[in-house]
Amino acid sequence: MKFFRKIYMFLIFLFLYAPIFVLMVFSFNDSKSRATWHGFTFKWYHRLFENNDILSAFYSTMLIAAISSVIATILGTMAAVGIMKSKKWQRKMIMNITNLPMINPEIVTGVSLMLLFVFLYNRFGIFKPGIVTLIFAHTTFCLPYVILSVMPKLRQMDSHIYEAALDLGCNPTKSFFKVVLPQIMPGIVTGLIMSFTMSIDDFVISYFTGGTTQTLPIAVYSMTRKMVSPEINALSTILFLVVFVLLIVINLRREKDKNSSIYSEY
Repeated sequence: MKFFRKIYMFLIFLFLYAPIFVLMVFSFNDSKSRATWHGFTFKWYHRLFENNDILSAFYSTMLIAAISSVIATILGTMAAVGIMKSKKWQRKMIMNITNLPMINPEIVTGVSLMLLFVFLYNRFGIFKPGIVTLIFAHTTFCLPYVILSVMPKLRQMDSHIYEAALDLGCNPTKSFFKVVLPQIMPGIVTGLIMSFTMSIDDFVISYFTGGTTQTLPIAVYSMTRKMVSPEINALSTILFLVVFVLLIVINLRREKDKNSSIYSEY
């Protein structure tokens, strides 16, 4: 039974990761062929970094991901603190509403945000589709992930520490930054990294709310409609490695937090 279980897991991982491995290998292929190997080369990476359209999309993607993830982290942390201080029935209702953007299909979120931005632009002349609308849209769908990352840390924290800081003379603001913030910082960092990763990876919502601004997923989609160039293999390899490293960092932080919480119990 154990042997068949291992074979089953091996086949699942092979099915999931074999295409990515093939893509990474052929990003170093000296030919445009995706079937035969003609030698090792870095020329597709050189051409990738000489492609102005891809570089422009890369800068836009990084800018949007950085700004939206920071805003979502700040707002999500404030929201999580407020939710924890609310009543139980209010907390359940707010968390159900918070989970809606994650459950809701992305195409519905993308179309609804597009209609909202178009209405605001036509009626009031604000929020012309572009980088600004992309930042607002990415902040919107990243916000729940930050809340869900910070909430467990707030539940683990001993509320008496905050009350002790108030009794010792700290005002509520100073108590938050000196006591609460260091306790929940691992959750905040995890939420920030997750938001950054989700923003880089998003295609559907960006497609509907970006206007003429292109992010990397949209640029890759535009390139594949014409011809699949080996430059896409190189770009996909870089994106995969970046996301892979970020996920490793998230998992290491979670493992570290889990160990620290175990040791604190003794």
